[in-house]
Amino acid sequence: MLQALKDWTPVQRKVVAASFLGWMLDAFDFFLLVFVLKDVAAEFGVERRDAAWAITLTLALRPLGAFLFGRLADRFGRRPILMLDVALYALMGFAGAFAPSLAVFLVIRALFGVAMGGEWGIGASLTMETVKPEARGLVSGILQSGYPMGYLLASVVYAGLHDVIGWRGMFMISLLPALLVLFIRRHVPESPGWNPERGRAESFLQTLRKHWRLALYAILLMTAFNFFSHGTQDIYPTFLQVQHGFDAHATGTIAIIYNVGAILGGWTFGFWSQRLGRRRAIAIAALLAIPVTYLWAFSTSYTLLAVGAFLIQFCVQGAWGVIPAHLTELSPANARATFPGTVYQLGNLLASSNAVLQTSIAARHAENYGIALASVALAAALVIAVLIGLGREARDVAMA
Repeated sequence: MLQALKDWTPVQRKVVAASFLGWMLDAFDFFLLVFVLKDVAAEFGVERRDAAWAITLTLALRPLGAFLFGRLADRFGRRPILMLDVALYALMGFAGAFAPSLAVFLVIRALFGVAMGGEWGIGASLTMETVKPEARGLVSGILQSGYPMGYLLASVVYAGLHDVIGWRGMFMISLLPALLVLFIRRHVPESPGWNPERGRAESFLQTLRKHWRLALYAILLMTAFNFFSHGTQDIYPTFLQVQHGFDAHATGTIAIIYNVGAILGGWTFGFWSQRLGRRRAIAIAALLAIPVTYLWAFSTSYTLLAVGAFLIQFCVQGAWGVIPAHLTELSPANARATFPGTVYQLGNLLASSNAVLQTSIAARHAENYGIALASVALAAALVIAVLIGLGREARDVAMA
């Protein structure tokens, strides 16, 4: 792994860094809401399940952003559209701090979802088109680990600053990712795999007609993947706070622990996918999550909950670590910025009810969030294992 990192050129390192930071800071802005959900509900005098619609709307609007920004990136280049997208999601995250009512807050988070949806597909295409084919597995794991790294950063901010600056102050920090635009403008070149004529040669609908079976399969796969990740992440802080009575510091500390597991899992399975194959690495990670679920969702001590959380996210993000390379390699060449991001975010749309679903399940079982967490995680892991076995892969396909 270390040798693979040494073989990268300075330009490749900067491209990977920019795409990683873009996804990390995007996730940071998203997960701030997960930690302060109960504060938002209390501020506006509503139930937690009502405030959870902010998460649902964010996820539901991400496909629109993936499509709009993806088409712009296929038409006008990865680099300028990535800068525009980062600036917009930072601005929308910051605006949430000043919402005067729940209705306004929901609108702002919906707009944030549009901007958030655009980043992943553009960053993945820019990165995979720039690095060597033999490095894509490791790069995929690094890129996807930006998501748990953003969660980890949100955990640190929540544990250290929430009691000082409150939930509105935490959203004000969301403006800082806009600084990434300056780094991209100065250090990141356009993708060598982008061809402006290719992006204009065929409409996305024409591409979709040719590849509708692949698109349908990818959407179903990403729906299961999004239930797998959001079903194990979004409500877990609430589970620790409500069911186990942990304070902000204890909750934030466990979140830091399981996000370290997520980062290590993404790197590990991304690297292994270059040797084992994309599908096999994903299947192994998903199946390993099944025996870990009981420890993660039904333990009663702080230590066992932390261990279970570390292991479950090692598996969940291990499977996810393969996805940037896998989806980009499968994508049609003329829609490489649009296709992976759009199918990923359509899967998000279909899984966007997760937070409301899990809080409702918990409410029906006397606020037992463990049952809600375990049921979604087990179902998602099994569906991923089946679907990935039915698909194909295009490891090391030429992207120039």
